[in-house]
Amino acid sequence: MIVAMPSRLVLLLAAAHRLRMRQIAAVLKARLDDRVAERTRIARDFHDTSLQTLQGSKIVADDALKHRTETDRMERALERLSQWLAQATEEGRSALTSLRSSFEEANNLADAFQQACRECSPGDSFEFRVSVDGGAREVHPIVRDEVYRIGSEAIRNACLHSSASQLRVELDYRNGLIMRVGDNGKGMDPNLAATGKTGHFGMLGMYERAARIRGKLTISSNPENGTQVELVVPPSVAFPRSGNSGRWFRIFPRFFGK
Repeated sequence: MIVAMPSRLVLLLAAAHRLRMRQIAAVLKARLDDRVAERTRIARDFHDTSLQTLQGSKIVADDALKHRTETDRMERALERLSQWLAQATEEGRSALTSLRSSFEEANNLADAFQQACRECSPGDSFEFRVSVDGGAREVHPIVRDEVYRIGSEAIRNACLHSSASQLRVELDYRNGLIMRVGDNGKGMDPNLAATGKTGHFGMLGMYERAARIRGKLTISSNPENGTQVELVVPPSVAFPRSGNSGRWFRIFPRFFGK
């Protein structure tokens, strides 16, 4: 004997089933989004570290081969190659274990950019300057990491591709965190600089990193004035409130893609 269920109960069961299916779909989508975001992050970090180091090593090697009769120049090139390949090895290990580099000090952006300029300097004739305005302030580590990655990418591009003789890096803490990197080189395609065209992962990665920390990234370039990179991060994001930094970033983990 078949007992018919009340129509109201049937509707409730159907609604519950649809709700459950939507919940399962939402969970699967969230997992997929997390996986895509993680793969994108690893690809971006790989480009910003190991791939750039290997590319720089090749440029040094090519330059040494063009002047192979100059013993001193060849020796300096080999020393730099040894240092960069050792660095690439360490960066590769970090990438394989999905480790993120971080700063131990409260704020060492200026020192980090000084080191980045020294490491990629193409020759003795290359001049660089790092300046700080407004007095350095504590910056949240997540923001600091992204600012450093964007700045170091701009520095590497200037050293390796711009044929510049001068490079300046400015950090301004007076109204939020403002970072500027400028060179006097040959410039680049204005459309690429303004949009970070797909296919040029380094430039695209800079815009993606800026978006993650709600920053505004502006890149302008022309043959007369070289390339100028400016990143503006609002104070509410850049500077953690005393005692509330960790709590605030735990409440909004997806805000920073973590």
